[in-house]
Amino acid sequence: MDNEKIVSLIEVAIGAREMAYVPYSGFRVGAALMTKDGQVFPGCNIENAAFSPTNCAERTAFFSAIAAGNRDFAVIVVVGGPGDLLIKNCFPCGVCLQVMAEFCREDFRIIIAESPKHWRKFALSDLLPFSFKL
Repeated sequence: MDNEKIVSLIEVAIGAREMAYVPYSGFRVGAALMTKDGQVFPGCNIENAAFSPTNCAERTAFFSAIAAGNRDFAVIVVVGGPGDLLIKNCFPCGVCLQVMAEFCREDFRIIIAESPKHWRKFALSDLLPFSFKL
């Protein structure tokens, strides 16, 4: 994937972050999931006072894509941080990584971005080396 597409996905993730509903933590996360055929699904985190029904940005993007009939994913970009700040280490949680493992190969790419100019790329297997599989 070329840098221009990555920057475009980072911008989608930053825009999705603006939709986050985070009245409890104030920690806004945005994601942009791209299918292998080029469709892009944004996601944001959505909190709940009971916490356990809270949904992460990554899972919001995946569930939207799956609900639209997609199951062939290429890459996801994740951005996040408190308030208006984007931090460099906003990695997916273990639950999100396990959801990715359910629908993606081990070489699925995860891009963690601080800005369109500062980002890092990882394989799913780098972040979840021992996923649960049946």
